[in-house]
Amino acid sequence: MIPCLGFGTYQLPDDPSTADTICAAVKAGYRLIDGAAFYHNEKFVGEGIHRALDENELDRDDLFITSKVWKTDRGYDNTMRAFDKTMADLKLDVLDLYLIHWPAVPRLTDDWEAVNVDTWKALIELYKSGRVRAIGVSNFKPAQLKALMDTEVIPMVDQIQFHPGLDQNETLKFCMGHDIVIEGWRPLGKGQILGNPTVIERASRYGVQPAQLILKWCLQHRVIPLPKASNPQHLTDNTKIFDFELSPEDMQLIDSIQKEADYTHDPEYQNE
Repeated sequence: MIPCLGFGTYQLPDDPSTADTICAAVKAGYRLIDGAAFYHNEKFVGEGIHRALDENELDRDDLFITSKVWKTDRGYDNTMRAFDKTMADLKLDVLDLYLIHWPAVPRLTDDWEAVNVDTWKALIELYKSGRVRAIGVSNFKPAQLKALMDTEVIPMVDQIQFHPGLDQNETLKFCMGHDIVIEGWRPLGKGQILGNPTVIERASRYGVQPAQLILKWCLQHRVIPLPKASNPQHLTDNTKIFDFELSPEDMQLIDSIQKEADYTHDPEYQNE
C-alpha cells in the first residue's frame, strides 16, 4: 500500500529547518515523504521523520519513506554504496521505496540498457533482502522501461514530471498497462500553472484553491502527486482534496492546457 498524496523534499535546505518542515507535513496529514540523495538534505529529512514519529505518536510503518539513487551512482556496486549512505543519513533500517532517479539514455551512454539493468539488479537485491519494501524508477519513459521488463522483478513505481501542460500520455499508458504505479513530481509546474486562467476559473467554480484543483486532477489521472510546500497554510491546504470531484468535462479542459517552454523536462532527458 502507498499513500495517494505525498510530500516532496526537493530544494528543502540542508539545515534544521527541513526537519521542522517534515514535522509540519506529518502533522498536517502527509504520510508519504519523497526524498533523494541528490537533494543533499537526507540527514535533516531523517531527523524530521524521527521527530515526527515521536511527536505524533506514530509507528514507523505509519510513514512511507522514499529515496533515489543519483545518476552518478548507477551500476550495481555504486548503487549498493549509495543506498548504505542514504540509510545512514536517514537513520532507518528499512526503506519503503527506492528508485533509480534518472535513466541512462542512448544519447549519452552507448551501453545505456546494460547500465540501467545493472543498476536495477542492485535494487532487486535490496528488495529481496528486505531492506526495501518496494522498488521502482523515476523519469523512465517506455523505451527505458522495456529494458527492465524481462528482469526478475519489474518496476513497481515510475515517478515522472506530471502537471497540466506536459504530455506524458505514452508513459501513463505503458505504466497502467503493466500495473506500474505512477507518481507525479512538480505537480504544480514550478508554480506557473497556478496562474493559468483556466485553472483559476475552474478552481473558483469548485470553491477550491488552484493548487487543490491541480492535485485533484492528478489523482483522477491515477497519479500520486508529490507537492512541496514550506508555508504551513499551503501544507494544510494541499491535503484538502478529497471532498470534491472534477467532472469529465473539466478534466478534459485541464488536459487541453497548452505546453509552455518552461514546463519541460531536464534538458538531458528531452527527446529520448
